[in-house]
Amino acid sequence: MANPGLTNTGSAAKLHERLVDIRRNLHLEPELSNEEFETTRKIKAWLKEANIEILDLPNLKTGVIAQIGTGREPIMALRADIDALPIDEETDVPFRSKFAGKMHACGHDFHTTVALGAAYLLKEKEQELQGTVRIIFQPAEETGHGAKDVVDSGGLEGVSAIFGLHNSPELAVGELGTCEGAITAGVDRFEIVINGIGAHAATPEKGTDAIVAASQIILALQTITSRRVSALDAVVVSVTRISGGNTWNVLPGTVELEGTVRTLDVEVQKRIPDTIRQIIDGIGASAGVSAELKWYPGPLATINDAYWAKFASDAAEESGYVTKVLGPSMGGEDFSYYLQHIPGAFVYVGSNSPYALHHPKFNPEEDALLPAAEYYSHLAVRCLNEMNTR
Repeated sequence: MANPGLTNTGSAAKLHERLVDIRRNLHLEPELSNEEFETTRKIKAWLKEANIEILDLPNLKTGVIAQIGTGREPIMALRADIDALPIDEETDVPFRSKFAGKMHACGHDFHTTVALGAAYLLKEKEQELQGTVRIIFQPAEETGHGAKDVVDSGGLEGVSAIFGLHNSPELAVGELGTCEGAITAGVDRFEIVINGIGAHAATPEKGTDAIVAASQIILALQTITSRRVSALDAVVVSVTRISGGNTWNVLPGTVELEGTVRTLDVEVQKRIPDTIRQIIDGIGASAGVSAELKWYPGPLATINDAYWAKFASDAAEESGYVTKVLGPSMGGEDFSYYLQHIPGAFVYVGSNSPYALHHPKFNPEEDALLPAAEYYSHLAVRCLNEMNTR
Protein backbone atom coordinates (compact mmCIF):
# COMPACT_ATOMS: atom_id res chain seq x y z
CA MET A 1 0.00 0.00 0.00
CA ALA A 2 1.40 3.38 -0.97
CA ASN A 3 2.27 5.92 1.66
CA PRO A 4 -0.73 8.30 1.46
CA GLY A 5 0.16 11.88 0.69
CA LEU A 6 -1.23 14.98 2.30
CA THR A 7 -4.60 16.11 1.01
CA ASN A 8 -6.53 19.32 1.58
CA THR A 9 -7.90 18.88 5.07
CA GLY A 10 -10.36 21.75 4.57
CA SER A 11 -12.90 19.22 3.33
CA ALA A 12 -14.35 16.77 5.81
CA ALA A 13 -14.82 14.19 3.08
CA LYS A 14 -11.20 14.51 1.97
CA LEU A 15 -9.93 14.34 5.53
CA HIS A 16 -12.02 11.24 6.17
CA GLU A 17 -10.56 9.60 3.07
CA ARG A 18 -7.05 10.58 4.14
CA LEU A 19 -7.50 9.17 7.61
CA VAL A 20 -8.85 5.89 6.26
CA ASP A 21 -5.78 5.60 4.00
CA ILE A 22 -3.43 6.28 6.92
CA ARG A 23 -5.16 3.81 9.20
CA ARG A 24 -5.03 1.06 6.57
CA ASN A 25 -1.39 1.80 5.85
CA LEU A 26 -0.56 1.39 9.53
CA HIS A 27 -2.70 -1.71 9.87
CA LEU A 28 -0.95 -3.37 6.95
CA GLU A 29 2.47 -3.05 8.56
CA PRO A 30 2.14 -3.42 12.36
CA GLU A 31 5.17 -3.35 14.65
CA LEU A 32 5.48 -4.70 18.18
CA SER A 33 6.44 -2.71 21.28
CA ASN A 34 9.83 -0.98 21.06
CA GLU A 35 10.13 -2.12 17.44
CA GLU A 36 8.04 0.68 15.93
CA PHE A 37 10.83 2.11 13.79
CA GLU A 38 8.99 2.15 10.46
CA THR A 39 5.80 3.34 12.15
CA THR A 40 7.79 6.19 13.69
CA ARG A 41 9.28 7.06 10.30
CA LYS A 42 5.82 7.17 8.72
CA ILE A 43 4.36 9.38 11.45
CA LYS A 44 7.24 11.82 11.14
CA ALA A 45 6.83 11.94 7.37
CA TRP A 46 3.10 12.63 7.61
CA LEU A 47 3.71 15.37 10.18
CA LYS A 48 6.47 16.99 8.14
CA GLU A 49 4.25 17.05 5.04
CA ALA A 50 1.86 19.21 7.06
CA ASN A 51 4.71 21.42 8.37
CA ILE A 52 4.04 20.29 11.93
CA GLU A 53 6.94 20.67 14.35
CA ILE A 54 8.52 17.50 15.72
CA LEU A 55 10.38 17.72 19.02
CA ASP A 56 14.00 16.56 19.00
CA LEU A 57 14.12 13.89 21.71
CA PRO A 58 17.24 11.73 21.24
CA ASN A 59 16.38 9.45 24.17
CA LEU A 60 13.06 8.43 22.60
CA LYS A 61 14.13 5.54 20.36
CA THR A 62 10.67 4.99 18.87
CA GLY A 63 7.61 7.20 19.00
CA VAL A 64 7.14 10.88 18.22
CA ILE A 65 6.04 14.03 20.00
CA ALA A 66 4.71 16.80 17.78
CA GLN A 67 4.01 20.39 18.79
CA ILE A 68 1.48 22.88 17.45
CA GLY A 69 0.79 26.42 18.62
CA THR A 70 2.75 29.26 20.14
CA GLY A 71 5.45 27.10 21.74
CA ARG A 72 4.67 28.82 25.03
CA GLU A 73 2.55 27.97 28.05
CA PRO A 74 -0.09 26.94 28.72
CA ILE A 75 0.74 23.54 27.27
CA MET A 76 -1.65 20.60 27.02
CA ALA A 77 -1.08 17.14 25.55
CA LEU A 78 -3.01 14.56 23.56
CA ARG A 79 -1.78 10.96 23.52
CA ALA A 80 -2.05 8.07 21.07
CA ASP A 81 -0.26 4.71 21.24
CA ILE A 82 1.39 3.15 18.18
CA ASP A 83 2.43 -0.45 18.90
CA ALA A 84 0.78 -3.70 17.79
CA LEU A 85 0.22 -7.10 19.39
CA PRO A 86 1.84 -10.52 18.80
CA ILE A 87 -1.35 -11.97 17.25
CA ASP A 88 -1.99 -13.68 13.91
CA GLU A 89 -4.71 -11.68 12.14
CA GLU A 90 -7.83 -13.54 11.01
CA THR A 91 -9.76 -10.79 9.24
CA ASP A 92 -10.43 -10.90 5.51
CA VAL A 93 -9.88 -7.17 4.86
CA PRO A 94 -7.59 -6.31 1.91
CA PHE A 95 -5.26 -4.37 4.25
CA ARG A 96 -4.82 -7.21 6.76
CA SER A 97 -1.40 -7.45 8.38
CA LYS A 98 1.28 -8.68 6.03
CA PHE A 99 3.45 -9.79 8.98
CA ALA A 100 2.74 -13.18 10.54
CA GLY A 101 2.26 -12.96 14.31
CA LYS A 102 1.75 -9.19 14.34
CA MET A 103 -1.56 -7.35 14.30
CA HIS A 104 -3.14 -4.07 15.36
CA ALA A 105 -5.68 -6.02 17.38
CA CYS A 106 -6.13 -3.28 19.98
CA GLY A 107 -6.75 -0.43 17.56
CA HIS A 108 -3.53 1.50 18.07
CA ASP A 109 -3.55 2.14 14.32
CA PHE A 110 -6.94 3.77 14.93
CA HIS A 111 -5.57 5.90 17.78
CA THR A 112 -2.50 7.00 15.80
CA THR A 113 -4.71 8.02 12.89
CA VAL A 114 -7.04 9.99 15.14
CA ALA A 115 -4.10 11.89 16.64
CA LEU A 116 -2.75 12.67 13.17
CA GLY A 117 -6.18 13.93 12.12
CA ALA A 118 -6.31 16.16 15.20
CA ALA A 119 -2.83 17.45 14.37
CA TYR A 120 -3.92 18.41 10.86
CA LEU A 121 -7.01 20.21 12.17
CA LEU A 122 -5.04 22.03 14.85
CA LYS A 123 -2.37 23.07 12.35
CA GLU A 124 -5.05 24.78 10.25
CA LYS A 125 -5.95 26.99 13.22
CA GLU A 126 -2.46 27.26 14.73
CA GLN A 127 -2.49 31.06 14.70
CA GLU A 128 -5.62 31.04 16.83
CA LEU A 129 -4.35 28.70 19.53
CA GLN A 130 -3.95 30.25 22.97
CA GLY A 131 -0.92 28.18 23.88
CA THR A 132 0.69 24.92 22.79
CA VAL A 133 -0.56 21.43 22.03
CA ARG A 134 1.81 18.47 22.30
CA ILE A 135 0.67 15.34 20.47
CA ILE A 136 2.27 12.15 21.77
CA PHE A 137 2.63 9.12 19.53
CA GLN A 138 3.68 6.73 22.28
CA PRO A 139 5.55 3.47 21.80
CA ALA A 140 5.23 0.28 23.84
CA GLU A 141 1.87 0.72 25.53
CA GLU A 142 1.24 -3.02 25.37
CA THR A 143 4.30 -3.72 27.54
CA GLY A 144 3.15 -1.17 30.10
CA HIS A 145 6.33 0.91 30.06
CA GLY A 146 6.18 3.18 27.00
CA ALA A 147 4.61 6.07 28.91
CA LYS A 148 7.55 6.15 31.30
CA ASP A 149 9.93 6.39 28.33
CA VAL A 150 8.00 9.40 27.05
CA VAL A 151 8.13 11.14 30.43
CA ASP A 152 11.84 10.34 30.78
CA SER A 153 12.50 11.82 27.32
CA GLY A 154 11.59 15.29 28.60
CA GLY A 155 8.89 15.70 25.98
CA LEU A 156 6.20 16.54 28.53
CA GLU A 157 8.03 19.30 30.36
CA GLY A 158 5.68 22.20 31.01
CA VAL A 159 2.50 20.22 30.22
CA SER A 160 -0.34 21.17 32.57
CA ALA A 161 -3.10 18.82 31.36
CA ILE A 162 -3.12 15.58 29.38
CA PHE A 163 -5.79 13.48 27.71
CA GLY A 164 -5.79 9.97 26.33
CA LEU A 165 -8.22 8.17 24.05
CA HIS A 166 -8.96 4.52 23.35
CA ASN A 167 -11.46 2.95 21.00
CA SER A 168 -14.16 0.75 22.54
CA PRO A 169 -15.84 -1.99 20.50
CA GLU A 170 -18.62 -2.08 23.13
CA LEU A 171 -19.64 1.51 22.32
CA ALA A 172 -21.41 2.55 19.12
CA VAL A 173 -19.84 5.00 16.73
CA GLY A 174 -20.81 8.44 18.04
CA GLU A 175 -20.70 7.40 21.69
CA LEU A 176 -17.99 8.43 24.17
CA GLY A 177 -17.56 7.31 27.74
CA THR A 178 -15.43 8.24 30.72
CA CYS A 179 -15.69 8.60 34.48
CA GLU A 180 -14.17 10.29 37.48
CA GLY A 181 -11.60 8.31 39.43
CA ALA A 182 -10.37 4.87 38.38
CA ILE A 183 -11.20 4.00 34.77
CA THR A 184 -8.69 1.16 34.24
CA ALA A 185 -6.98 -1.19 36.65
CA GLY A 186 -3.45 -1.63 37.86
CA VAL A 187 -1.93 -4.62 36.06
CA ASP A 188 0.79 -6.91 37.42
CA ARG A 189 2.12 -10.22 36.11
CA PHE A 190 3.42 -13.11 38.20
CA GLU A 191 5.15 -16.43 37.74
CA ILE A 192 5.31 -19.14 40.39
CA VAL A 193 7.86 -21.94 40.09
CA ILE A 194 7.09 -24.98 42.25
CA ASN A 195 9.95 -27.42 42.77
CA GLY A 196 9.21 -30.86 44.18
CA ILE A 197 10.76 -34.28 43.66
CA GLY A 198 9.70 -36.24 40.62
CA ALA A 199 8.54 -39.83 40.97
CA HIS A 200 6.76 -42.58 39.08
CA ALA A 201 3.01 -42.10 39.13
CA ALA A 202 2.64 -45.57 40.65
CA THR A 203 4.75 -44.61 43.69
CA PRO A 204 3.99 -40.95 44.47
CA GLU A 205 5.16 -41.38 48.07
CA LYS A 206 8.74 -41.53 46.79
CA GLY A 207 8.57 -37.94 45.61
CA THR A 208 6.91 -34.65 46.51
CA ASP A 209 4.09 -33.84 44.12
CA ALA A 210 4.48 -30.43 42.50
CA ILE A 211 1.22 -30.84 40.57
CA VAL A 212 -0.88 -31.32 43.71
CA ALA A 213 0.87 -28.35 45.34
CA ALA A 214 0.24 -26.24 42.22
CA SER A 215 -3.45 -27.17 42.31
CA GLN A 216 -3.70 -26.15 45.95
CA ILE A 217 -1.94 -22.86 45.22
CA ILE A 218 -4.30 -22.06 42.32
CA LEU A 219 -7.34 -22.56 44.53
CA ALA A 220 -5.81 -20.66 47.45
CA LEU A 221 -4.97 -17.65 45.27
CA GLN A 222 -8.71 -17.12 44.77
CA THR A 223 -9.07 -16.49 48.49
CA ILE A 224 -7.14 -13.24 48.02
CA THR A 225 -10.25 -11.79 46.41
CA SER A 226 -12.79 -13.53 48.65
CA ARG A 227 -11.02 -13.39 52.03
CA ARG A 228 -7.88 -11.25 52.03
CA VAL A 229 -9.20 -7.89 50.77
CA SER A 230 -12.38 -5.96 51.40
CA ALA A 231 -15.40 -6.87 49.30
CA LEU A 232 -15.49 -3.17 48.37
CA ASP A 233 -12.04 -3.39 46.73
CA ALA A 234 -12.07 -4.75 43.19
CA VAL A 235 -9.34 -7.38 42.76
CA VAL A 236 -8.96 -10.06 40.09
CA VAL A 237 -6.40 -12.87 40.40
CA SER A 238 -6.20 -15.07 37.30
CA VAL A 239 -3.86 -18.00 36.69
CA THR A 240 -3.52 -18.16 32.93
CA ARG A 241 -0.80 -20.75 32.31
CA ILE A 242 0.15 -24.09 33.88
CA SER A 243 3.20 -25.98 32.69
CA GLY A 244 4.51 -29.23 34.12
CA GLY A 245 5.25 -32.79 33.10
CA ASN A 246 5.78 -34.41 29.72
CA THR A 247 4.26 -37.86 29.98
CA TRP A 248 1.27 -39.68 31.50
CA ASN A 249 2.94 -41.88 34.10
CA VAL A 250 5.61 -39.68 35.73
CA LEU A 251 5.10 -36.95 38.33
CA PRO A 252 7.18 -33.94 37.30
CA GLY A 253 9.70 -32.31 39.61
CA THR A 254 8.72 -28.79 38.56
CA VAL A 255 5.48 -26.99 37.72
CA GLU A 256 5.22 -23.39 36.54
CA LEU A 257 2.22 -21.10 36.97
CA GLU A 258 1.73 -17.71 35.37
CA GLY A 259 -1.00 -15.16 35.70
CA THR A 260 -2.09 -11.61 36.37
CA VAL A 261 -3.47 -9.51 39.22
CA ARG A 262 -5.77 -6.56 38.54
CA THR A 263 -6.56 -3.93 41.16
CA LEU A 264 -8.13 -0.46 41.32
CA ASP A 265 -6.54 0.74 44.56
CA VAL A 266 -2.80 1.46 44.71
CA GLU A 267 -2.50 0.46 48.38
CA VAL A 268 -4.23 -2.87 47.72
CA GLN A 269 -1.95 -3.43 44.74
CA LYS A 270 1.12 -2.96 46.94
CA ARG A 271 -0.06 -5.65 49.38
CA ILE A 272 -0.75 -8.41 46.86
CA PRO A 273 2.82 -9.73 46.29
CA ASP A 274 3.39 -10.37 50.01
CA THR A 275 -0.01 -12.03 50.26
CA ILE A 276 0.86 -14.39 47.40
CA ARG A 277 4.20 -15.20 49.03
CA GLN A 278 2.46 -16.11 52.29
CA ILE A 279 0.12 -18.45 50.44
CA ILE A 280 2.74 -20.25 48.37
CA ASP A 281 5.19 -20.52 51.28
CA GLY A 282 2.55 -22.07 53.50
CA ILE A 283 1.33 -24.55 50.92
CA GLY A 284 4.89 -25.32 49.87
CA ALA A 285 5.88 -26.14 53.44
CA SER A 286 2.87 -28.39 54.00
CA ALA A 287 3.40 -30.20 50.68
CA GLY A 288 7.17 -30.57 50.99
CA VAL A 289 7.94 -28.45 47.94
CA SER A 290 9.54 -25.05 47.41
CA ALA A 291 7.65 -22.27 45.67
CA GLU A 292 9.27 -19.15 44.23
CA LEU A 293 7.35 -16.02 43.22
CA LYS A 294 8.57 -13.86 40.35
CA TRP A 295 6.69 -10.55 40.35
CA TYR A 296 6.56 -8.22 37.32
CA PRO A 297 4.97 -4.89 38.29
CA GLY A 298 2.97 -3.14 35.60
CA PRO A 299 1.09 0.13 35.37
CA LEU A 300 -0.98 1.41 38.26
CA ALA A 301 -4.69 2.10 37.96
CA THR A 302 -5.59 4.98 35.64
CA ILE A 303 -7.17 7.58 37.93
CA ASN A 304 -9.00 10.33 36.06
CA ASP A 305 -8.95 13.81 37.54
CA ALA A 306 -12.58 14.66 38.35
CA TYR A 307 -12.42 18.16 36.86
CA TRP A 308 -10.78 17.13 33.60
CA ALA A 309 -12.97 14.03 33.22
CA LYS A 310 -16.09 16.20 33.25
CA PHE A 311 -14.33 18.70 31.00
CA ALA A 312 -13.54 15.97 28.46
CA SER A 313 -17.13 14.71 28.58
CA ASP A 314 -18.54 18.22 28.09
CA ALA A 315 -16.23 18.76 25.11
CA ALA A 316 -17.48 15.48 23.64
CA GLU A 317 -21.10 16.61 23.88
CA GLU A 318 -20.14 19.85 22.14
CA SER A 319 -18.54 17.72 19.41
CA GLY A 320 -21.75 15.78 18.84
CA TYR A 321 -21.01 12.66 20.89
CA VAL A 322 -23.55 10.90 23.05
CA THR A 323 -21.70 10.68 26.36
CA LYS A 324 -21.87 7.89 28.91
CA VAL A 325 -20.60 7.50 32.46
CA LEU A 326 -18.55 4.30 32.49
CA GLY A 327 -17.65 2.02 35.34
CA PRO A 328 -13.99 1.11 35.84
CA SER A 329 -12.49 -1.59 33.63
CA MET A 330 -10.14 -4.27 34.94
CA GLY A 331 -8.12 -3.89 31.75
CA GLY A 332 -4.84 -2.01 32.01
CA GLU A 333 -3.44 1.20 30.51
CA ASP A 334 -0.03 2.77 30.97
CA PHE A 335 -1.66 6.18 30.49
CA SER A 336 -1.85 5.90 34.26
CA TYR A 337 1.82 6.83 34.38
CA TYR A 338 1.12 10.26 32.88
CA LEU A 339 -1.65 10.88 35.40
CA GLN A 340 0.80 10.32 38.24
CA HIS A 341 2.61 13.44 37.03
CA ILE A 342 0.02 15.54 35.18
CA PRO A 343 -3.72 15.98 35.81
CA GLY A 344 -5.96 14.83 32.99
CA ALA A 345 -8.42 12.19 31.83
CA PHE A 346 -8.76 9.08 29.71
CA VAL A 347 -11.81 8.47 27.52
CA TYR A 348 -13.26 5.73 25.30
CA VAL A 349 -14.77 6.40 21.87
CA GLY A 350 -17.08 3.93 20.21
CA SER A 351 -15.66 1.77 17.42
CA ASN A 352 -18.53 -0.75 17.26
CA SER A 353 -16.50 -3.85 16.42
CA PRO A 354 -18.31 -7.20 16.72
CA TYR A 355 -15.05 -8.62 18.09
CA ALA A 356 -13.34 -7.55 21.31
CA LEU A 357 -9.98 -5.88 21.73
CA HIS A 358 -7.08 -8.34 21.27
CA HIS A 359 -9.26 -10.65 19.15
CA PRO A 360 -7.66 -11.80 15.86
CA LYS A 361 -10.78 -10.58 13.99
CA PHE A 362 -10.97 -7.19 15.69
CA ASN A 363 -11.72 -4.42 13.17
CA PRO A 364 -13.02 -1.01 14.31
CA GLU A 365 -15.43 0.96 12.15
CA GLU A 366 -13.55 3.56 10.12
CA ASP A 367 -16.49 5.99 10.27
CA ALA A 368 -15.37 6.65 13.84
CA LEU A 369 -12.00 8.11 12.77
CA LEU A 370 -12.99 11.60 11.68
CA PRO A 371 -15.37 12.35 14.59
CA ALA A 372 -12.68 11.28 17.05
CA ALA A 373 -10.07 13.49 15.33
CA GLU A 374 -12.46 16.44 15.40
CA TYR A 375 -13.18 15.77 19.06
CA TYR A 376 -9.49 15.61 19.97
CA SER A 377 -8.89 18.89 18.15
CA HIS A 378 -11.85 20.57 19.85
CA LEU A 379 -10.77 19.25 23.24
CA ALA A 380 -7.28 20.72 22.77
CA VAL A 381 -8.59 24.16 21.81
CA ARG A 382 -11.12 24.17 24.63
CA CYS A 383 -8.47 23.06 27.15
CA LEU A 384 -6.03 25.83 26.20
CA ASN A 385 -8.79 28.41 26.46
CA GLU A 386 -9.79 27.05 29.87
CA MET A 387 -6.21 27.11 31.19
CA ASN A 388 -5.85 30.72 30.07
CA THR A 389 -8.85 31.76 32.16
CA ARG A 390 -8.26 29.68 35.32
